[in-house]
Amino acid sequence: MRPAHIALASLVAAVWGVNFVVIEIGLDHFPPLLFSALRFVAAALPAVFLVGRPKVAWKWIVGVGLVLGVAKFGLLFMGMDSGAPAGLSSLIVQIQAVFTALFAFTALGERPGRARVAGMAVALAGIAVAAVDEGSSGPLLGFALVLAAAACWGVSNVLTRKASPPDALNFMVWVSTVPVLPLLALSLLLEGADRDLAALRSLDWTGAGVVLYVAWVTTIFGFGAWGWLLRRHPASSVAPFSLLVPVFGMSSAFLILDEPVSPLRRCAAALLVGGVALTTLPGRRKPRPAVQQQEPPTAQRA
Repeated sequence: MRPAHIALASLVAAVWGVNFVVIEIGLDHFPPLLFSALRFVAAALPAVFLVGRPKVAWKWIVGVGLVLGVAKFGLLFMGMDSGAPAGLSSLIVQIQAVFTALFAFTALGERPGRARVAGMAVALAGIAVAAVDEGSSGPLLGFALVLAAAACWGVSNVLTRKASPPDALNFMVWVSTVPVLPLLALSLLLEGADRDLAALRSLDWTGAGVVLYVAWVTTIFGFGAWGWLLRRHPASSVAPFSLLVPVFGMSSAFLILDEPVSPLRRCAAALLVGGVALTTLPGRRKPRPAVQQQEPPTAQRA
């Protein structure tokens, strides 16, 4: 990869890592499901009028929109609202790589190699250590919701792979149109109209800024740039940069939110990041059989 492309991949990882701190700030202004709905409203409008018609079947847009937008982000925001720290959440969602491998094996028949199986075992050990740390210092409900969000992300990755969108930005913008109404309905049902209206009436510049960050910077720029890199480089070259997300997430949470990083959490981070790194290793390719060069039929012996 060119230095400029390496810098872009690192910038996307930083944007996604800091996003967890921004979400934490946003949850002080909005109920979680309403916040998630506003994120997708801002991501879809006005971009949906600028990116052209969808380039994949609607079944994939709706499927990914419901699993990624409603389930994954709804659970993530609810988990963080229930007490899951920003830095820890940025770490836990990386287990999506393990869920992706498991679901891809079940749905697509993609058999993981020994290195990936070992990586999944190491990553799961990291989750166990993080659960022990969270159980002794924080609410397990938030931890469980973030873990469920990672599982939903794994499902959406498999659906996205099946969809094979030729334009990642076009796909993400259209996917963003799907979760808005379901999330608003769930917010009204679970969070209440009074709480939603109070949050909207008290909207200030900070609240508007966090919505625009998670919508335009994280979603539009982040996924658009990531898709652009994947179109120009092998996935095995781009994917490892996602391992920087919890590094930026935990660092920014420590610097901005004064979130402590316990020794157990450091151990969990090392295990999880190392395990996910193993799952991103490309599998061995079977060597092609050697082809013997035969004398052309028109050749004449001397």
